Amino acid sequence: EGFNKNLETFFKGVGDSNIMAMCLIYLLAGAFATVAKATGGVDATVALGLSLIPGWFLLPGLFLISAFIATAMGTSMGTIGAVAPVALGVAQAAGIDPVLMAGTILSGAMFGDNLSIISDTTIAATRSQGCEMKDKFRENFKIAAPAAIGVILLYLTLGSVGDAPATEAHVELLKVMPYLLILVLALSGMNVFMVLGLGILAAGGVGLLGDYPLGQFSKDIYQGFTGMQEIFLLSMLIGGLGALMERQGGLAWISCRISALIARFTRQHDGEQNEKAAELGIAGVVSLTNLCTANNTVAIIVASKVAKELADHHGVTPRRAASMLDIFSCVVQGLIPWGAQALLLGSIFALSPLAVVSMSFYPMALALAALVAVFVKHQMRKAAHA
Repeated sequence: EGFNKNLETFFKGVGDSNIMAMCLIYLLAGAFATVAKATGGVDATVALGLSLIPGWFLLPGLFLISAFIATAMGTSMGTIGAVAPVALGVAQAAGIDPVLMAGTILSGAMFGDNLSIISDTTIAATRSQGCEMKDKFRENFKIAAPAAIGVILLYLTLGSVGDAPATEAHVELLKVMPYLLILVLALSGMNVFMVLGLGILAAGGVGLLGDYPLGQFSKDIYQGFTGMQEIFLLSMLIGGLGALMERQGGLAWISCRISALIARFTRQHDGEQNEKAAELGIAGVVSLTNLCTANNTVAIIVASKVAKELADHHGVTPRRAASMLDIFSCVVQGLIPWGAQALLLGSIFALSPLAVVSMSFYPMALALAALVAVFVKHQMRKAAHA
């Protein structure tokens, strides 16, 4: 009886509407990224960016290219795979330290992974906290933009060298359009399923105007689906395990311990102080989870129920909770040498992953900006009430 009841709870968790919606979005996002890459969208975007970069702007320029591609594709790993080989050639031609260049690409990739509306981290954070993607984007952008500006200024001082290597790549603006379409439609507030569906059709349409066969279009959609199989199955499994933890009191225990810490370290037990402490609690839970799992999406899914409870009980808005989850999972993911991103860059640049993350300045700046945002917001609110 007990086993059957647990199995039933597990299946309910697997079939939770939020988990199912998340999984369907993963499939569509995977299909879009695969079709857009197959039709030349990634190469066209890299070529366009390199054609516009002057020599004194190489490091900031490659940071911005990585950031844009990651925001458009919704994947830091895909961005690194596309941009890192080009960046290595640029570093060698311009005499830039490969460690610094690798850190720059990692920084840009994590910026886009954090902000992208079709990123699996954004999907997991917004669905689990019950907020709109555009609202989370706006909340997140207020914190990410100052961090990015600071990092760009830092790269300007570190990378003022020589001339940009000549690029003979032919720039095709039309192939960049599907990425821009995705960003514009998503920010306009259109339903994410509609956005991704139209993005897939647009990317396929651009390819069909050239020599991209219709049969290959359907194959690439399928390949995009299968590429998301791991995170798809993992999300369902975590949904089921999360339901078991909730039923058996595990999540309530974690939430209770964190709430006790909030009460203990809060001098004034008013709503604002509790809200600030709850935001820091959400950041701490997802950061620790990410350290253990080395996967920011998994960390968000695992920590999401605890974060939701903390947010509901302490007056943190859903968009703020989603932002805290996404920001601090991306911070940790961009700074751990055993993360997939650092390992991939290390293999491409033939560097130690530890060296790569030592130059990953954006996650460091993002963590600082997020902590400042938590404290400044509440200080400003307190001053306004004074």
